[in-house]
Amino acid sequence: MNTTAMSLVSDRAAEVPRPQALGLGVWVMIGVGSALFGLFLAAYVMRMDGGDWAPVALPWQVGLSTALLVLVSLVLQRASGAAAAGRRAAARAALGAGGWLALAFLATQAWAWTALRSAAVMPVGNPAASFFYLLTAMHALHVLGGLVGWGVALRGLTHAAQVQEVAWRLGLCARYWHFLLAVWIVLVAALGWLTPELVAYLCGTA
Repeated sequence: MNTTAMSLVSDRAAEVPRPQALGLGVWVMIGVGSALFGLFLAAYVMRMDGGDWAPVALPWQVGLSTALLVLVSLVLQRASGAAAAGRRAAARAALGAGGWLALAFLATQAWAWTALRSAAVMPVGNPAASFFYLLTAMHALHVLGGLVGWGVALRGLTHAAQVQEVAWRLGLCARYWHFLLAVWIVLVAALGWLTPELVAYLCGTA
């Protein structure tokens, strides 16, 4: 690529507003994450045909985790709205609450894993249990990534001269956490209610 062409590409990239570019990046991350979890769930469904499959009863902590993640999504959406309205204190309070709730979600997940291990449900020996640990661990990694974005949004909110300047950051943060909530609900539905018999019925092989 010659110097003139490189200059044109650079000028066009500079024309793209930063919020728009980062918003596109978040959508790309959501798309990649959706594809990844979709592949894992497809493998989960296909593995159910094995004779060594033994369903795992979800610990009650999973319900608490779900409630916490719903709250995270709600308070981050509230933070985004407050920032757009210029209410810095309200936005900061909601954003801070979202971070603490997200940490509580991770702690509750660790609690659920501990409860399963105490009940002798280990990551090996039963493919259903292996998938539970794998899928929830993968989701936890995405939650940790979401906390990085949360930290960036909090820093921007703290240092911005006008809170409206960073409202878009909080909006992107909320969007990603809405995605995490949607993925979690699908995972819980699959892990808790999807059975080999139901899969066979839906596929017409029963």
